[in-house]
Formats: sequence, C-alpha cells, structure tokens
Amino acid sequence: MSDVKKNQEQTKPEAGQRLALIRHSVSHVMAQAVTRLFPGTKVAIGPSIENGFYYDFQFPPLPDGKAPITAGDLPAIEAEMKKIIDSKQDFVQLELSRDEALKRFVDEPFKTELINELPADEVITIYENRDAGGAVQWADFCRGPHVANTREINSAAFKLMSIAGAYWRGDEKRDMLTRLYGTAWENPKDLKAHLAFLEEVEKRDHRRLGKEMDLYSIHEDAGAGLIYWHPNGGRMRVAVENFWRTLHYRNGYEILYTPHIGKSWLWETSGHLGFYKGNMYSPMEIDNQDYIIKPMNCPFHIMIYKNKQRSYRELPLRWAELGTVYRYERSGVLHGLLRVRGFTQDDAHIFCTPEQMDGEIQEVLRFSLQLWKVFGFTDIKAYLATRPAESVGEQFRWDNALESLRKAVTAEGLNYEIDEGGGAFYGPKIDLKIKDALGREWQMTTIQFDFNEPERFDMTFVDADGQHKRPYMIHRALLGSLERFFGVLIEHFGGAFPVWIAPEQIAVIPVAEGFNEYAKKVAAELKARDLRVTAELDDSRLNAKIRNCQNRKIPYMLVVGEREANEGTVSIRRRDGKQPDSPAMKVAEFADYVVKKVDTQDLEL
Repeated sequence: MSDVKKNQEQTKPEAGQRLALIRHSVSHVMAQAVTRLFPGTKVAIGPSIENGFYYDFQFPPLPDGKAPITAGDLPAIEAEMKKIIDSKQDFVQLELSRDEALKRFVDEPFKTELINELPADEVITIYENRDAGGAVQWADFCRGPHVANTREINSAAFKLMSIAGAYWRGDEKRDMLTRLYGTAWENPKDLKAHLAFLEEVEKRDHRRLGKEMDLYSIHEDAGAGLIYWHPNGGRMRVAVENFWRTLHYRNGYEILYTPHIGKSWLWETSGHLGFYKGNMYSPMEIDNQDYIIKPMNCPFHIMIYKNKQRSYRELPLRWAELGTVYRYERSGVLHGLLRVRGFTQDDAHIFCTPEQMDGEIQEVLRFSLQLWKVFGFTDIKAYLATRPAESVGEQFRWDNALESLRKAVTAEGLNYEIDEGGGAFYGPKIDLKIKDALGREWQMTTIQFDFNEPERFDMTFVDADGQHKRPYMIHRALLGSLERFFGVLIEHFGGAFPVWIAPEQIAVIPVAEGFNEYAKKVAAELKARDLRVTAELDDSRLNAKIRNCQNRKIPYMLVVGEREANEGTVSIRRRDGKQPDSPAMKVAEFADYVVKKVDTQDLEL
C-alpha cells in the first residue's frame, strides 16, 4: 500500500469542476449513510451527473417480500447524511495493489468485478472517509477526485430526489439494482432555484399534459414504445404535417411514400445490418425470403433513384418523406414521446453532383433554421460529428465532407462544437441542438453526409461529358421524429400552443341553455373557415365551462348570450386572461382574425 494522501489534488477547481467534486463526494456520503442504515447492502457505482449524483445498491431482501427501501426512507437517509457531513470527515486517497484491493472489497461483488477488469498496470485507488480522530468510517473503490473534507459540503444544499431500478452495467441479464438519485449544490439558494426549475419541468411534462389534453396514449399490453395518437393529437399532427409539406414544396422538394417492409438484402447492401443490427427488429419470413420492417427510409429512396438512369441535368434531387420506421430500444430507456420504438421521421435524401454538395448542405441548413424559427426556437447550436472508429470510406472523402459541413455552419453564423467520433459509420454530420423555454438543450436536426450507399448500391448519373459518375448523397431530418418533436413542443409551450398548432383553437360557450342554438351557429360558421372549434353545450355553469376550457389550454373562448345573439357578435376571452384589443367582434371579423394567425403561423394570441 502506498503512502496515504489527503485529497488535495484540486485546490482551485473551476466552477463546474467544483460542483462535480461536491456531487461525487455527496454520493459517497449517501452510500455511507445507506450502508449504516441498511446493514448488508452491497454497493455498485456512484458518479456525479448533470445537476446531481446517484448511487446503485443491492439491498438485502426482506422476508415478507416487501421493497427493502421506499421513498419514505429518503428523509432518514438525508438526516444520516447530514450527521456524516457535520462530523467533518476527511476524504483520503490510497493506492493499492490488485491483491490488496480485492482483499479490501472481498464482500463487495460489484467492486471486485470492476477491480478484476482493470489493466494489470493500472494504479488502483480507493477513498476512505475518516473522522477527526483518523478512524475509517467508510471506503470506496474510486478514481476520484473528491473534496478534501465533508465541511466543504453544505448540508442544507442537497436533497435526495427519487428511487429507480437499474440493471448492473445496463445489462438486462444482470442484477437489478436500486438507484438513489440526488441533487447537490454549493449553497441553499442554488438548491432552491433548481427545485423550482424541476417543479416547472414537472408542470410541463409532456406525458402528464398529453394525458390531460387527450393527445396520445401508450398501451404497454399492446406493445411498448408505440404511440396511439388521439383525435386532439391527430389534429396537431395534421396541422404541422400540412405546413411541413407546403414548406418542402416551396423549397424544391418532392414528397415520396415508401413501404414499411423490404427484403433484408437492402440493409445488407446499405451496411446497416453490419453496423446497426442491434437496433433492428428480427427478420420475418415471407415466400421463403427474409423481410425486415424498416428502421430507416434511405434504401427505399435509393431504389426510386435507380428506377431509371439519371442525368446531371436532373440533379439535385430533393426527396422527402414522412416515413414511419421501427427501431428496437430497450424497455428501460423508453420515455413517453421522447424515446419510442415506432416513429415518423421527417426524412429526406438529396442526390447531387460533387460540385453541388457545398450549396446543397448550406441550403439544407438554411431551411432547417427557417423551420425552427417558425416554431419559436431561435437559440440553436451546431455540433460537427467526425469519423467514428467503426466506419467506411477513404479519409480524404471524410475530410472534404466535414469541411463542407463546417463551411455551411460558418456561413449561417452558428456557434458550433466538434463532436469527436460522433458521425455515422458512413459519413460526418451536423447535429443541431435547440434550447427550449426552460433553457434545456435538445438534439433535433441531423444533416448527414453519405458516400457509402451510392457506392454500395452502384448509383450513377450521366455527367455532361457522357461519363457515368457517382452522385453524392445527403441524409437529413429537420424536426427529427414527429413523436420526439411533439414531446419537446408540448414541454416548450407547456401545452399552451400557438393557435395554428392548438388541437382546439376556439370554444364557443353559451351563457345559458337558451343560447345553445346561437352557439352552434357560431361554431358552424367558424368551422366553415377550417378552424378547430367546439361548442360547450353541456349543463355546467358558465364559470365551470370557462375553467374547463382554460385547463384544456384553448386559445380563445367565445362567450355568447342575448346581446351577442341579437348583434351577431361574440365576446372574446383569451386563455391567458388578457383582454383582447377588441373584446367583442362580428363572427366573420373574428374568423378573419384567427385565420390570419393560422396562415402566418403567428406565435402570439
């Protein structure tokens, strides 16, 4: 065993590093508290993560089959953690030989597995928590680093958040462990701000709002990760998809429709079976041949390209499809609309000459930024993803393609970072990440260069010199998948969508039953203008109807009674409670007002 060293390696860490040190140290404190309160518990790993930390445990089973730990135990663990922090324990690093480390953790199976996997020449470090008298209170096999002493942890600036299940090392065939999540900050003010942020995140959770607004559902008994769009969600999709098609036609695209299954040779040829097989569903046998449900659309678009010999005069070809694809995701990572197994990509492929490549990539990027602006997203950052370890193609092609992507990003004035090794196996790409109303970053748009598939599928065009040459191919998805896009959109707007997207745009509310017929007449007139309208004709009281419509986040509520019926008008209430400039309008005048909002994709009421 080497000399004992106090953990003084990071005397002046940067702010982000300081928080990571605190969070990693608090995870050790939590593990120490848990093993005190629950004797016999085995520990796994406990890293710092964004905004907090977690630790995985294997609790001894209870004889009656009850859960060994519940959310009700978290306050007691927090109290024990505060005792440990207040005892001012040192974090002390030791360097051990492999045999010493294995002996030290002989009763910890998860630690011994990790130790045994280390290279023979790697230095093994552990961290001991020692009290003021130097007695060891707890120890963990860990690379560190940590704060020097628990006095650097503010006992009023952390909180345990939740309990979840987690497979050991993410492997569904291994032990199911119990994961405790927490958050930790430098001071109580930052903790309070973070908890307020989480409260707002919870209010905007697309799974909760999706249910409240009757947008979609998921039926685990019928198939995990598959989305059932309800009428309200369907209305939103139609509005967005119609706008998407219109914008694509304006930008020189044609719309394709392709099958949902194809013979396996398509993905053998493309290379996806070799690089992507783990995310593809198993083949099905049809007429003694293997068919695969499609995980992506590109081989089908290539088949259309190869339907005839192409000339340089036809290029570029810009072909887009709202294509539904199916990819296997482990059940543990499925998450509402954001991580699913069946989704519709706003997919497109551009086939162009080498000389057209730079211009086409710049045009795709411009188009993408135009689209995101319409939906109210303007804080966008680009990531240039470079060649991964497992890839195909000559290096000079990768270099040229990456430079084209870089020029496009620079031309649009976007901030960007390099994502080393983040490209697909067949080419580099641009990923665009947007920030929502809460400042969270979401990866959405992908612009992907491909010089693999034109070669593998023997794609050609006849150039001006009469020679057969390879086209260049660009994959792109602007919104990404519609499912994930709507998940982000719901949370960005908190369900209070701009009127052009809202599933219910207008509610007509009679003040009493005697005015139901006029309410029906108003609703019919507005529907004739292709507006999404409901007439609230149940026997609820007026205030209850208004409250219900506000909860459904309907942009406009039109209250009608005797005066409105006599004058052919409507009295307007907005969902945000603000009084409109003209609180009473003729029905046709109001229809014109809303139709203009819809036609211009206005984000304001």
